[in-house]
Amino acid sequence: MGERTTPSEMVETSVATRSSVLDALKGLGGAAAGVRVDKEELRRRILIPADLAATMREAIKFRDPGAAARKYADAAAERAVVEPPEAPLVVFVNSRSGGRHGPELMARLQELMGEYQVFDLSEVKPSDFVQYALLCLEKLAESGDVIAKVTRERLRVVVAGGDGTVGWVLGCLGELYAQNREPVPPTAIIPLGTGNDLSRSFNWGGSFPFAWRSAVKRSLLKAAKGPVCRLDSWHVTVTMPEVEKLELPHSLRHREQPNFSQEFDIDGNLPDKVSCFEGVFYNYFSIGMDAQVAYGFHHLRDKNPNLARGPVSNKLIYSGYSCTQGWFFTPCATDPSLRGLRNILRIYIKKVNCSEWEVIPVPKSVRSIVCLNLHNYGSGRNPWGHPKPEYLEKRGFVEAHLDDGLLEIFGLKQGWHASVVMVELITAKRIAQAAAVRLEVRGGAWRRAYMQMDGEPWKQPLEGEHSTIVDIKRVPYQSLMITG
Repeated sequence: MGERTTPSEMVETSVATRSSVLDALKGLGGAAAGVRVDKEELRRRILIPADLAATMREAIKFRDPGAAARKYADAAAERAVVEPPEAPLVVFVNSRSGGRHGPELMARLQELMGEYQVFDLSEVKPSDFVQYALLCLEKLAESGDVIAKVTRERLRVVVAGGDGTVGWVLGCLGELYAQNREPVPPTAIIPLGTGNDLSRSFNWGGSFPFAWRSAVKRSLLKAAKGPVCRLDSWHVTVTMPEVEKLELPHSLRHREQPNFSQEFDIDGNLPDKVSCFEGVFYNYFSIGMDAQVAYGFHHLRDKNPNLARGPVSNKLIYSGYSCTQGWFFTPCATDPSLRGLRNILRIYIKKVNCSEWEVIPVPKSVRSIVCLNLHNYGSGRNPWGHPKPEYLEKRGFVEAHLDDGLLEIFGLKQGWHASVVMVELITAKRIAQAAAVRLEVRGGAWRRAYMQMDGEPWKQPLEGEHSTIVDIKRVPYQSLMITG
């Protein structure tokens, strides 16, 4: 996999040799030494007229875009004529991200933009913004309001959070495609998470320097002016024996009517009654020990919020926690929870332009399987590596891109193997490239497995007799991303 030709090539460099300060500077276009951003000029570019922004907020608050639009239209005669903004922005902030610095960032954003264009995700869901605020703009545009029409056409979104938060917002914006409500706003990122691999891939950096207040202005200016590129997204459906209650991350939702097509003989049996949930990921889906460690870390952080002071402390705690989970030290015991994934997992793939499923053996001793869309994983590492052309030809692989309609599937063994992969001394165990993936999981003596999408893990119950099926296929549309 030589150098990429997509916008992500601008950030392809070894994180193992990059300091956090340089990483932050790169993400902000050299914030410390950059040209000063004039506050009033920035506001002229990005601010939505106050009464229109307030109307969008009102549509969300009362969940009635029609009433809010009518109220705004009725007051049109009393309103002064203004120019539409060049690049209107709305910002979603995950106040729990960034080592609890989210509220500090939110206050700074409200100082620059006012309260109507900055949304706290603990109070306003991105789905509510799509369903009510954008629909209100669309109704006003249909009625002939030029400012609303131009604002809707030029609107851009900024997400301040980690990969999971970015994926959540992208998934909600993706609903606009399904509803034929274009244009879909492109998305920029202010990295507040621990890994921030989506942010790194689009040149927004791996961390956000809260010491520099001017960095916020530069990020907003880049979001307003940055070029737009495309990103593949992948739909995941999990069909499993019926359960009454399952704790899911917010990137997943229950599906009322399961739609499972059995195109080949599976190893186990399908139950008469099933539960089904679905979601979308943009960077990776994984099953195994890495997801188990992530699940434990998230719960540890939620129980002890004072531990999460920032990305560096998060990574230290994460590394220490992983050593306690059997990732590094696997006793020579008969406990099935300590064995490799091939005891419970079968992998089926479809190659590009191929309609037939192919069974891919799970390598021995692999304890995590990762389906990767971007080249960044685990805080900027590239476990797939840079295969030479002759290797690609021999294996039937192609050079990997973030918009090529393919997933790179690789395996991680014990923690020592994963650690060496993460410092990029070796590559992960390359397994396949696929245009679609189906995982069949049977518990046997296992009672649970751990899975995660874009850093959001969950505990997946298993049965020995009945199979749990995970289907992964490319979403027909591509998300729009702003490059930093």
